[in-house]
Amino acid sequence: MELRERFRSLHASGCFVIPNPWDIGSARLLVKLGFPALATTSSGFAWSTGRRDNHITLDDALAHVRAIASSVEVPVNADFEGGFAIDPEGVAANVARAADTGIAGISIEDSTGDNGDPLFDFDLSVRRVAAARQAIDRLKAGVFLTARSEGFIVGQPDLDETIRRLTAFAAAGADCLYAPGIRSDDEIAAVVRAVAPKPVNLLVGGPFTTVDKLAALGVRRVSVGGALARSAWAGFLGAAREIATTGTFAAFGGAVPFEEINRMFEE
Repeated sequence: MELRERFRSLHASGCFVIPNPWDIGSARLLVKLGFPALATTSSGFAWSTGRRDNHITLDDALAHVRAIASSVEVPVNADFEGGFAIDPEGVAANVARAADTGIAGISIEDSTGDNGDPLFDFDLSVRRVAAARQAIDRLKAGVFLTARSEGFIVGQPDLDETIRRLTAFAAAGADCLYAPGIRSDDEIAAVVRAVAPKPVNLLVGGPFTTVDKLAALGVRRVSVGGALARSAWAGFLGAAREIATTGTFAAFGGAVPFEEINRMFEE
């Protein structure tokens, strides 16, 4: 409960970055760098197991968030995809299971995974968020609920519809609102205004902004999704491709020295 209260308080004012590790090692190093909270990444975790994003099971996700939450002494938010269920009752049951893993927060999204019909119906989406809220409240768990509307990253970048969904999610009990894919100052400011005074999480997966700029726009929380994992994979693939294609090892010249990375894992 202390971690959950600490996580909630982080959203009360200012702007903080909640980076996304994909395993215990990356989680512990992020804490050593001073980040006050962490969030899991469904894509980063899936890639680390040799699968595509959104292709892990509920049991895999629960085991993963439990492992991350138990490995660090900062609050952890779980990327819980779409709740691993369609109907609100299923979402509620799964959120209740997730709340027992030691997480401080959880995110639920409204995307279906179906390219032909990428978002759940509006009313169903709202009922799914409400069910997650009710499950948390029944447990008196204090888990911080983030509701995500995915239109901008599933081919439906409609700001008005995104705001309609986020405001309805806020009314249904979401503590924090999140529209991955919005990037322009006007879009960000419009979402912040629409759901105020509730906090907004912004996804940054590229070099289009800064923390100071987002803070000035009223964003309270900044996450990076799978971007740190992609950055790590970029180094791995660059070095591996060089070996495979040229038989040379120049990329290793930019690697973190063994002793430096080894020391970072000292207790």
